[in-house]
Amino acid sequence: FVALSVLLAGIWLCGGFYFGTVALGAREIFYFGVLWAFAFLVVGFAEEFLFRGYALATLSDGIGFWPAAIVLSALFGAVHLKNLGENPTGALAAGLVGLLFCFTLRRTGSLWFAIGLHAAWDYGESFFYSVPDSGTLAQGHLLNSHFRAGAPVWPTGGSVWPEGSLLVFVVLAILFFV
Repeated sequence: FVALSVLLAGIWLCGGFYFGTVALGAREIFYFGVLWAFAFLVVGFAEEFLFRGYALATLSDGIGFWPAAIVLSALFGAVHLKNLGENPTGALAAGLVGLLFCFTLRRTGSLWFAIGLHAAWDYGESFFYSVPDSGTLAQGHLLNSHFRAGAPVWPTGGSVWPEGSLLVFVVLAILFFV
């Protein structure tokens, strides 16, 4: 969530993003907040178990951890190309996020950090900051945020929005370091 906040603050500093106003009433905030939290926890579990769980352990036995991590991260990025509004920059970012999750698994020995980071990122995009996640805007989002019309694609990410921003690579580099 902090990483996404840093990314959106960077896009805001470039004049490409406005946080907007609250879009929901108190009852709707609770309802959609809980709904999206559950949904993205499920997504975090599903995608991390699929790409960094059994598949990574099994493939690592055959070709080694890092080659397996690269193959599965490339596949993770490629799968994101099927999302509406996704582009090659967003898919590359998703692949690098997959590699980051493999790195955290290697460092911690557990998928929990990757599951939490994945769920928090998607929740932050879709519900809290109300920006498209891989080009798709969720219903029942907290804010009336928007990207500035006519802003350059490099900071905003174009149709993919924050995941397609070139600034996401700076944030990913920081995450790898941290």
